[in-house]
Amino acid sequence: MTGFLFELTFLLAAPVWLLMILAPGRRVTDRLAASPLTVLPILTVWAVLAAPVLPELWAAVSSPDLDTFRELTALANGAGALWAQVIAWDLLLGQWMYREARRLSIHPLLMAPLLLLTILLSPVGLPLFLAVRALRTARKTRQPVPHPLV
Repeated sequence: MTGFLFELTFLLAAPVWLLMILAPGRRVTDRLAASPLTVLPILTVWAVLAAPVLPELWAAVSSPDLDTFRELTALANGAGALWAQVIAWDLLLGQWMYREARRLSIHPLLMAPLLLLTILLSPVGLPLFLAVRALRTARKTRQPVPHPLV
């Protein structure tokens, strides 16, 4: 059962990721990307996985040290719960990146690899996106504002 829930976690997030990457600008994509509710099914899986290891999970987060964390991840449900938490966080992060890219008119062909990288390695994808965002914002602020002729 734990293995199934582990796999289900990503399968629940995948449709939103696919829409943001392959169908940017579509109404359904924009609506899903704007909703934080997309993570609720993933958090439900997290709760099912976390419940049996709640004492170990609480020990790992309330007094963090490497050995306690290692013990938690050695448990199938502990590793699965942490995976679900990462998937939920990455999805929220990806949704924010998608919305920012739309707001700043960052081209979808540039965003697709950044979103894909965020799915796989968000600590790499996010800083790259932030750099692109900073460049885009700087370029927008440097554009001259047209003055009406009076």
